Amino acid sequence: MRRSRRSQVSLFPTFPAGPLFQAMAKLPVLARSSIRSKPNENMRLVVVTIVGAVFGFLIGISFPTVNITKLHFPSSIVSYIEDKNSGISAQAILNHAWTAARNARGNGSQPISLDNFKVYVPTNPRGAESLAPGIVVPESDFHQHRLWGNPDEDLPFKPKYLVTFTVGISQKDNINRAVKKFSKDFAILLFHYDGRVTEWDEFEWSKRAIHVSVRKQAKWWYAKRFLHPDIVAAYEYVFIWDEDLGVDHFNGEEYIKLVKKYRLEISQPGLEPDRGLTWQMTKRRGDRQVHMVTEEREGWCSDPHVPPCAGFVEIMAPVFSRDAWRCVWHMIQNDLVHGWGLDFALRKCVEPAHEKIGVVDSQWIVHQVIPSLGNQGQSENGRAPWEGVRERCRKEWGLFQTRMAEAEKAYYEMMGITPPNVTFVS
Repeated sequence: MRRSRRSQVSLFPTFPAGPLFQAMAKLPVLARSSIRSKPNENMRLVVVTIVGAVFGFLIGISFPTVNITKLHFPSSIVSYIEDKNSGISAQAILNHAWTAARNARGNGSQPISLDNFKVYVPTNPRGAESLAPGIVVPESDFHQHRLWGNPDEDLPFKPKYLVTFTVGISQKDNINRAVKKFSKDFAILLFHYDGRVTEWDEFEWSKRAIHVSVRKQAKWWYAKRFLHPDIVAAYEYVFIWDEDLGVDHFNGEEYIKLVKKYRLEISQPGLEPDRGLTWQMTKRRGDRQVHMVTEEREGWCSDPHVPPCAGFVEIMAPVFSRDAWRCVWHMIQNDLVHGWGLDFALRKCVEPAHEKIGVVDSQWIVHQVIPSLGNQGQSENGRAPWEGVRERCRKEWGLFQTRMAEAEKAYYEMMGITPPNVTFVS
């Protein structure tokens, strides 16, 4: 028996006499044959664990190259995203995000810092420097889109020009006649100063027009706020017209042809000489298509190439090219709503002004001089509402001239240039 025990003990020379071994030694003799295989099983478990860890590590570092475009996500995530993106497959959105993340990490096996993928484009519009240029859309328009279908099929036709009128309901019929002078190439935008919009729906064209309604505001207030150059950049020319214009002798298409023929950046139709005439420059001439210069009263023009003898149109019915309007818009003062004095400064936006600003004589209009906007003023101290409006206009003219003169003086001083002497008509 002693010899037998010795031989049995010698079967496990490398195992310590720990609690586990002691317990195994107490097993019946019949079970000892199974005990002999335990060390091998333990070693196998250790080896499998090590191999699994190594395999997992190798899978992990090769993860960027794994195709993950077919990942499936929990239904709770899918339903949340579908609620936020109605009509779009949530699975497609998540798979796209994962694919973008994979591509951003590159083809290398080492992870790349996100700082390397930060976008900064200083030439982008202000505030959009962190966007890739390909996604930036800096301009817009007044084209109306559908709520259904493919976006690229919304606009089979796009108007080339924009016509705006500042209107009240009392001039509804006059505006109707004016709008009919413009073809489908002209988009129509109405600024309503009296808040009455629905009454215009009796006209079929009104249902396609753009309507902006803010009570008791003037034309140039609307222009500054709703005709930003980036909003109207889609239109070759922008008409900014009053509501009291007779258009019996006017045609929009013919007018555009002449503007393009003579390369006018800023223009207006000639005015019928017998009605509402203030300046000789805007008086219609029957012997020509267009004129750019005129003779005024003695002393009114310090130079034959400056307003009101040249480089001048009035603010009742101006027409601006896309480029000219971009400059003029920036010159409009935010708090000066009537635009008085602006006509004398338009020449700042085109060069040479006496060749790029003109009056189209063969397409002419009549200024009816109806003080409908003036009646939107307030009666004070027994004066009629229009009198207060007219007084404000004159004040704005003086303020605008002062601001322009001071701005140019400051610029010339900064540049070390002696400012020129310019006399404004007041």
